[in-house]
Amino acid sequence: MSDKRSSKYIAVAGNIGAGKSSLTGLLAKHYNWKAFYESVDDNPYLQDFYEDMRRWSFNLQIYFLSSRFHHQKEMLEDDINLIQDRTIYEDVEIFAKNLHQMNLMSDRDFTNYEALFHEMSHYLRPPDLLIYLRAQVPTLVKQIQQRGRDYENTIRIEYLERLNNLYEDWIDRYPHEKMIIDTDDLDFVNNQEDLGKIIEMIEQRMFGLFN
Repeated sequence: MSDKRSSKYIAVAGNIGAGKSSLTGLLAKHYNWKAFYESVDDNPYLQDFYEDMRRWSFNLQIYFLSSRFHHQKEMLEDDINLIQDRTIYEDVEIFAKNLHQMNLMSDRDFTNYEALFHEMSHYLRPPDLLIYLRAQVPTLVKQIQQRGRDYENTIRIEYLERLNNLYEDWIDRYPHEKMIIDTDDLDFVNNQEDLGKIIEMIEQRMFGLFN
């Protein structure tokens, strides 16, 4: 798999409800880049997972891993500028790790999952810029409620807090180019000024990265 560095690759990371998909779409429209979204609504395991996490955790994470690896292959095959909604790194560093820590994924399944990810990681190109949307749990809860997905009604505050802690640990260790945006006081979907602030931050960073 070749690494075509002439194209530009930005990824948006963050917890459930942080606004990743919304920002991905807005940035893709602004820059006229292609957007790649995570497979949520067509995930055949998601409803079952929220009803019985222990039974379906491994299946769910394997589906996400496979889907995002497929996206990675697509992105590297085409020499295009793109923005990705959630990275493959979050699967292993946040969601699978959290399920394992909560005893919702067995040691055997997590070891198998990690081994598969590390094999895949040799073929991955990290984003030129990772944008991490940091949001406190009340902000996440509000935005999850606003979008009204039925299967998210059972998400507990404790679950979101655990994910936030794992995100903070991961972003501290993330070894590539990154930018952290605190979103609690921003409304980049409905407020053009807030969106403009984010675009300005990105462009200040991009001049150094891409020129």
